[in-house]
Amino acid sequence: MKLAVFVLFALAGPALAEGLAAKRVIRAGTVLGEADVIAVRAVPGGLSDPSEVIGREARVTLYAGRPLRSADLRAPALVERNQLVTLVFRAGGLSLLAEGRALARGGEGERIRIMNLQSRVTIFGTVLPDGTVFAGGR
Repeated sequence: MKLAVFVLFALAGPALAEGLAAKRVIRAGTVLGEADVIAVRAVPGGLSDPSEVIGREARVTLYAGRPLRSADLRAPALVERNQLVTLVFRAGGLSLLAEGRALARGGEGERIRIMNLQSRVTIFGTVLPDGTVFAGGR
């Protein structure tokens, strides 16, 4: 009885990492879901972790098959342009609230311009998770 020996050789080579790309054309302002992305060959600066993409908003138009980069995405907008928002200013134990008009769209943590409706002064503020805008202080 002869014993047949089979030897398998694995060709050693660099492992190809996977990146993420848009599955279809996605307009700016669209929040991405799992069905909007596909795996592609990774490129330098491209995103590869789905948690960095799913639930984020397209900052620019994303084209099918083109790798996604962090600069292409942002936090979903909580404040729309021309929306009335509450401005918050804190100094020590004092909090001042005022009504303002957003002059740009913005997501959580983004700095946007706001016009104070009482004084008509334009200021910058940071969008908070509840959609109010922190205008300064501590």
